[in-house]
Amino acid sequence: MTAIENLRKGYRKNIIHYLEHPVSIAPLVFLRIAFGAVMFFSIIRFILNGWVEELYILPKFYFPYYGFEWVQPLGETGMYSVFGILGVSSLLVMLGLFYRVSITTFFIIFTYVELIDKSNYLNHYYFVSIISFLLILVPAHRSFSIDTIRKPSLKITSIPVWIIGIFKLQMVIVYLYAGIAKLNYDWLMEALPLKIWLPAHADMPVIGSLLDELWVAYFFSWFGAVYDLTIPFFLLNRKTRSIAYIFVIIFHLATALFFQIGMFPYIMIVMTLIFFSEGFHYKNLSCLKAIFKSYQPQDDVLSLYSIGSYKNRILLIILSFYFLLQVLVPFRFLLYPGKFFWTEQGYRFSWRVMLMEKGGTAFFYVKDPETGKQCEVTNCDYLTPNQEKMMSTQPDMILQFAHFLKEEYKRKGIKDPVINVESYVTLNGRGSRLFIDSNTDLSKEEESFLPKSWILPFNENKPSDK
Repeated sequence: MTAIENLRKGYRKNIIHYLEHPVSIAPLVFLRIAFGAVMFFSIIRFILNGWVEELYILPKFYFPYYGFEWVQPLGETGMYSVFGILGVSSLLVMLGLFYRVSITTFFIIFTYVELIDKSNYLNHYYFVSIISFLLILVPAHRSFSIDTIRKPSLKITSIPVWIIGIFKLQMVIVYLYAGIAKLNYDWLMEALPLKIWLPAHADMPVIGSLLDELWVAYFFSWFGAVYDLTIPFFLLNRKTRSIAYIFVIIFHLATALFFQIGMFPYIMIVMTLIFFSEGFHYKNLSCLKAIFKSYQPQDDVLSLYSIGSYKNRILLIILSFYFLLQVLVPFRFLLYPGKFFWTEQGYRFSWRVMLMEKGGTAFFYVKDPETGKQCEVTNCDYLTPNQEKMMSTQPDMILQFAHFLKEEYKRKGIKDPVINVESYVTLNGRGSRLFIDSNTDLSKEEESFLPKSWILPFNENKPSDK
């Protein structure tokens, strides 16, 4: 065996030794309980606010993701049942009861709901789906759970470090990519869109007058970028972790105060606790000790989760492929021409959070090629206000609506309707510009991952078209 081969073997042995090093299961258990509790509260809030009806029952048309056109809502009874199951499964995850079934059910149904209509896309919905997927793969129920009361032999006190590590890695990716996304001219040099958004809160007590100051928008822009790019490293360092977490709380509570972004700030505050020590998590779980203390844990952890076992090698291959996608998918925008925020090709699933102020209007026209007659579509006859708002600035949704109109007007007697759109969009306050080539018959264009040639280029110096 050569020296190089010995060196490689030594590195491999050291890596495996590190990944299999046993650590307390407490952080994983705390994550399970906190995630289940936040999701249970979120689902109840979603139902009570009437959003099930508003988003999944009332719309006449939905915008499914490319390749998932077969995903459709289930009607009023079906959708309320779906959210009921989500609520129950999140509660069971929190309690650790029938954990594998509960977390798998939650992941499948939650992801199904999000695939119904991409006009409802939010980064934190995507985040919930991937965290619930990762929770399927780990033994988060093997301590402080009802499953260990039902079957005491399940209980363990430690797990290999790689099980905790995958959640830390996921959090690092989220923060770093959010920071990298902020390294653009508008965010850093123009303080956009914050200098548009912050003055809208100038009537807030105490700090309202400051929000109208330009320097405040620049401060928040630069602070946001530096925060996202550095916070994971401060959280990974034991000496700076507590101070860093104070900044986590301040940062996310501030975003919750100024912007309506749902549960995302609170989810991030809770999830970031995964970086804390086992002592911290045991202290938080101490109120549950009396329930579980009488059961003797298993000690043979490495035989259960050793990387050398066939089952766990397959699991690590799955995780390696998963994290490769997490690293590469946000960069897919480089495959598309044009100004990224303008075309939004490759925008979703890339941890770009609140980076632009974009608004638009879209006027659809249907022409009968046999008679030459043309009529304008009343969008609100088919779309909810939120759907129309989101569709007007996103090319793939404009195309989907055009195809829907094609089929709709076929049913009305037009054999081969021509669908054109006159769409005007404003990006970060730069004035409204023509967005889509109005001469293109969108009924003839097909959706794909290829660049959309009918999106007009963004001209920085072009005056307003409308």
